[in-house]
Amino acid sequence: MTEPIKSDDNRQVAPNAGFDLNQPTIISLCYLASFITGITGLVGIVLAHVWQNDNQPAWAASHFTYLIRTFWFGFAGFVVAGVLSIVFIGILLMPVIAIWVGVRSVLSLIKAQKQEPMPDPQTLLF
Repeated sequence: MTEPIKSDDNRQVAPNAGFDLNQPTIISLCYLASFITGITGLVGIVLAHVWQNDNQPAWAASHFTYLIRTFWFGFAGFVVAGVLSIVFIGILLMPVIAIWVGVRSVLSLIKAQKQEPMPDPQTLLF
């Protein structure tokens, strides 16, 4: 059995054994759901911009930066790939961009569940 965790004011807090539905998790899930619905990515980016200015712990702030950059660079990539699909190069780029967005969303989701910051939120890599 796990020991209760003491909070900053010495209250005992039970460890979270379930799924933590924090704000970065919600945004990541919106991004991932957009692969099925096509529209929830827009909901996710709006929430990310609105919640970014809230008083957040440092680990969550790094997720907002990471997720906002993921959306906008992914969006720009799809626009460029759409234009390049005229010469068929864009058709090859679209799945690559989708995988990039998906992997970054899953990485953020995993770190958000552990309430860990993203190591380098400014990176375009993973």
